[in-house]
Amino acid sequence: MLSTGVITSHEKPFAQAGLMAKGTVYCILGILAFMAAFHIDGQSVNKADKAGVFDFINKQPGGQALLAVVAVGLFSYCLWRGIQAFMDTANKGTDGSGIATRLRYLFSGIVYGSLGVYAVKMLLSKNTMSGDKQQGIAQELLSRPFGQWLAGIAAAILAGVGIYQLYYGLSEKYKKHVQKAAGSSNRNLLLTAGKVGYIARGTVWLIIAWMFSKAALHSNSAEAGDTSRAFGFLQDVAYGRYVLAAVGLGLICYGTFNFIRARFERFH
Repeated sequence: MLSTGVITSHEKPFAQAGLMAKGTVYCILGILAFMAAFHIDGQSVNKADKAGVFDFINKQPGGQALLAVVAVGLFSYCLWRGIQAFMDTANKGTDGSGIATRLRYLFSGIVYGSLGVYAVKMLLSKNTMSGDKQQGIAQELLSRPFGQWLAGIAAAILAGVGIYQLYYGLSEKYKKHVQKAAGSSNRNLLLTAGKVGYIARGTVWLIIAWMFSKAALHSNSAEAGDTSRAFGFLQDVAYGRYVLAAVGLGLICYGTFNFIRARFERFH
């Protein structure tokens, strides 16, 4: 079995590839949301989700190769988070706080690993894939014994993720990832991108959690929704197109911050 030190020494390439892929996904998602806000090139919120992101990549020149690269990056991210969770290369320890952080790493790895699987399925399929993952999860939970309770717990977990993203951004804890950028002439701009990005991401998670909670409360999986439904909700509020555009720009900032992390973060 490899020692933790050997694992750590090989962690950086997976982390960097993963963060680059994650950044790409969020930048494109933000672009699609911004375009949908003003109906640029006929874009709508219905196409501003993971299927829309991968379809956008696939339609570019050399799209299949690009999508394959993104899929590999997402699997690299999954592997990196798995290494952090099981090998504790970030030295979080085995107390309550450390275990919670490592479980968060594991959850993150599973999420982006599933995105990688989705990208591969799109590569192998001749047709554009569709389907709302959140509705599928809600339907599965609601079909189980005590399904409404299970769905309610899932909604609470989603809300917890959203609240944590807001806290992470507002408390500026994200700065620890880019300390090596301290000497950069654009340091303030880089750090602002991180704050705006985490706030935008947290906002989207909270809206998804709220929709999931409605599905649990009414025992109706159709009320759950993914990012496209969240963007549709934002579009329907007062000054909705501007709110949606702001969130889209925020997600672009979050994607950009992942590129910054890939460049400047110390991985061991």
